[in-house]
Amino acid sequence: MSTTDHFSYYDLPTAAPASIVDLIPGARNAMEYCNVQAGDQVLILTENGVDPVVIQALAAAAAYRDAGVHVLTVSPFSAGGWDRENPSRLVPAIHEAADVVISCTWWGEVHTDTLFFDQVAQRKARFLSLHQTATASALTTGARFPLDLHLLIERLATEILDAGEEIAVTSSTGTDLRFRDYVTAGNSTRLTAGMWRPFPYGGANFSPNQTDGSFVVEESTTTGTPAERTVVHVKNNLVTDIEGGIAADELRRYSPQSYYMRHALIGLNPKVRSAGGTQFEREKHSGNFYLGLDGLGENGDTVRSEPGHAHCDCQFDDVTVTVDGETLVDRGRLTLLDNPQVREAAEKWGPAEHLLDPNPRLTLPLRYVSARR
Repeated sequence: MSTTDHFSYYDLPTAAPASIVDLIPGARNAMEYCNVQAGDQVLILTENGVDPVVIQALAAAAAYRDAGVHVLTVSPFSAGGWDRENPSRLVPAIHEAADVVISCTWWGEVHTDTLFFDQVAQRKARFLSLHQTATASALTTGARFPLDLHLLIERLATEILDAGEEIAVTSSTGTDLRFRDYVTAGNSTRLTAGMWRPFPYGGANFSPNQTDGSFVVEESTTTGTPAERTVVHVKNNLVTDIEGGIAADELRRYSPQSYYMRHALIGLNPKVRSAGGTQFEREKHSGNFYLGLDGLGENGDTVRSEPGHAHCDCQFDDVTVTVDGETLVDRGRLTLLDNPQVREAAEKWGPAEHLLDPNPRLTLPLRYVSARR
């Protein structure tokens, strides 16, 4: 089965019960990222098909911090919030009372009206999203990468993006995009009230107001991997044309009013898998890239403060990314992994050549998960 055959957690294998031992370090990093404290009320929002061992690992990690743990199982969410009646009113009501929400859902639940970013920001909960990543494989690979080391890499990447005026993304398949007048998501920290972040951590996110060029769809949440060459043309941040066969037709039907460029992300985590995982896992691998199109409103308007209900994420591997001409990603390799400051910091956990090796098949040994005293 290829990665693009996955539609939900039902399509993924489950882990043996004893594997919880190997999942705990990644689950512990999730609790550290959420800054879970004793007495916190933690809601684990999970879909029916999620691996029970993953839920148990997350629950155990929260309980170890003396938090109150509550697990709510719901029906699967839909792509891009296409099903506007899901979730039920019960979910936002419980969200209102939680201190921490750990969402183990397949599609980005934040594309729904009742769990969108503006709703998260209005509540006290720290919201961690394992969208498509509530799997044993994700918790034993990218989730093991030390949090503080990731925060350093993300800070350095954000500083580079904030100082630049143009981000260029090119690939051997023919993608050639220029992003200008963009705003980054800012530096990550341990979560605070009203803050949302994905997990495993691993990306520098930015939202452009000016995008020009074209990209070849290698894989998207709407089309999977197209059988025929599919090219999307963008001018002044709006999609102007979509060339191709069946996949192009699927994109047009998904958002009849067409699209605008909502956001993009540069992967930063060298231990996230770049093959074998779902799209929302692989996008975070260091040197990978993805962009999110969103549907225009009925009047052709773009409103980032609300869900577009036609959100389509597109994944790219082996790209080159430059910021004002300076290379940040060289044919899929994140140059920050060679930064002396990053390599020196990595030595706190273990040999830098192990911590920062972007080969995802070299799983980080457990002895390098905790900082050395």
